[in-house]
Amino acid sequence: MMTTQRRHLIAGFALCSLLAAAPLSSLAQQAEADIPPQIMTRLSGLSAAQLDFLRGFQPLRVIPTREKLNQELDRRTPEQIEQFVSDMMMAVEAMAFRPGVDMAEIPLNPEASRFNSFKVVTPEILNEYLREPGPFSVHRYIHQWGGIPTFAGALVAADQADLIAGDVEVAIVGIPQSMSSGSRDARNAPEAVRSMHVLGTHDVYSMVDPLAVLNVVDYGDISVDRMSVHRGVQHVYERIMEISETGAVPFVVGGDHSLMYPTVKAVHDIDAGDPLTVVHFGANYNAEPTRAHLLSDRDAVYRLISEAVVDGSNVIQVGLRGSQATPQSFQWLREQGVKYHTMAEVERHGWDVVAERVIDEARSATDRVYISLDVSVLDPAQLTAAGRAAPGGLTVRELAPLLRRLCAETQIAGFEIMDLAPMLDLSYVSAMNANYMMNACLSGVAMRKMGLDDENYLDPLTVDHGQN
Repeated sequence: MMTTQRRHLIAGFALCSLLAAAPLSSLAQQAEADIPPQIMTRLSGLSAAQLDFLRGFQPLRVIPTREKLNQELDRRTPEQIEQFVSDMMMAVEAMAFRPGVDMAEIPLNPEASRFNSFKVVTPEILNEYLREPGPFSVHRYIHQWGGIPTFAGALVAADQADLIAGDVEVAIVGIPQSMSSGSRDARNAPEAVRSMHVLGTHDVYSMVDPLAVLNVVDYGDISVDRMSVHRGVQHVYERIMEISETGAVPFVVGGDHSLMYPTVKAVHDIDAGDPLTVVHFGANYNAEPTRAHLLSDRDAVYRLISEAVVDGSNVIQVGLRGSQATPQSFQWLREQGVKYHTMAEVERHGWDVVAERVIDEARSATDRVYISLDVSVLDPAQLTAAGRAAPGGLTVRELAPLLRRLCAETQIAGFEIMDLAPMLDLSYVSAMNANYMMNACLSGVAMRKMGLDDENYLDPLTVDHGQN
């Protein structure tokens, strides 16, 4: 019978394994590691299988690093080591999927009469009011301060025909999904962002009014199954592709960051012959392949790279500092060619240097650029409503100019802002700053259309009062 102490030990090992969560390929590289001689002298009581286990990579599912494993062995007696290795092997075995015992999939009810109701689009003939295609207003007043909120106060488009008829250049769409590992309120982000100002307003740095330059619409929300990330993936993919097919740039308001997989894939597949560069802002690297669910906010980047949707060398990550990343994680990113920029790099070289590196990498990668912005890239002091926040992030003052430059100096194929959890901020600040980040990019897209795509363009009126 297992003692309480032993149960706690195994539970602790399981927790450590979740924190380690390193890619299999990186762990395997550390297999057949040498065991220090001073430790080998105390392993005579171990079986051949236990010795093989210690030399392989499986212990790193329990203990974060080989160095830490050796420390744990070195401080134990031979008898304690036998128990230690035995418990580690039990913990590793307990973590694995058990055929016939564990569910391999979540059962659904195929007899449900409304099985696919969440994604059925209303046929045109069923619309109560027939109209000619094109964007339309839901506002009563010329200068609307209340009423029905829309993204940027823009006109509304309900279907692809509206986008085409309106010659729409930017379609802002919400995806109210929150079924991943962070604080689950991202489904309320589209509503919170719509209700807040700042998006679509005059940019005082470039003196550009994006709504006066671009045809922008609110494309409503994309419906998802609120009890399953996986059931909504294909529908999200189809709706984002529906936008991109018209030539409009999708601006996506999530939703948790698992949505990055279908959104980026859709924009990529519109022109698969033209590679896509993805600039991913966030505290977390989102490339953990060892979790039970094949798609979540923690592994969207891994899925995109491993499935060759994007080449790792065309992925740029900015602001990484989340504690789940391990040395093995960064090694895996290096092996894939990912250009990652951590807050440690910012600490060493300064933000201006890092920002210039990001701009240079984005401009020299591919012609099309997709920006995936997790609000966790900002420090919680600046935006508290992040699903997976981490201290020590960027400021609005640092991030907004970089977004404006990226969107002015490269060809933006898509933009998304993810993981805003409004319930974590009872003030208006998080939603306001989220809108401000989107407006920085929207202004950049307008600047590029106007030919104001010079390096770090700022209107001369804004940078000097002109009084000598």
